[in-house]
Amino acid sequence: MINYNITGDTMFVKTSLPADPAELHALILENLRGYLDASLPAVSNYSNMSAILMHFLPRINWVGFYLREGEKLILGPFQGLPACTEIAIGKGVCGTAALLKETVVVEDVERFPGHIACDSASRSEIVVPIIQNGNLLGVLDVDSPDLGRFRSADRALLEQAVDVLIDNLR
Repeated sequence: MINYNITGDTMFVKTSLPADPAELHALILENLRGYLDASLPAVSNYSNMSAILMHFLPRINWVGFYLREGEKLILGPFQGLPACTEIAIGKGVCGTAALLKETVVVEDVERFPGHIACDSASRSEIVVPIIQNGNLLGVLDVDSPDLGRFRSADRALLEQAVDVLIDNLR
């Protein structure tokens, strides 16, 4: 384990990951609960969450946030290759999840009408809306180079992760 000292608190991040998906998901949520902090600016929490998910989730190539500004989503903290900076609500996978205010899982992005390709290696995608007190704040976007990468357990994990994030946004 790597020991990080952050504002006087000791945080731990494992460098070897459990093979059991349930154990891995529990470890991810434990790390999110340890690193996200309501006393920090939102950008710090978005940044740490994207780093934790990128480190722990296998077979992904991009993870990050698009944050709502009026009728569009603006690129926020992320891990991966440079990405699209602006997406209209209702366009692409991210904009659709924002419009519907529900999680969207796409097994094959090439079959999603209006898909916005930011990383040509991405083949599947999951987008979870971030809704606090009924207000859409943005979306969590996770891409994979594997077709059909995201299952119901991944959806449950990422929805729980967003709940942890919401609990730590001021």
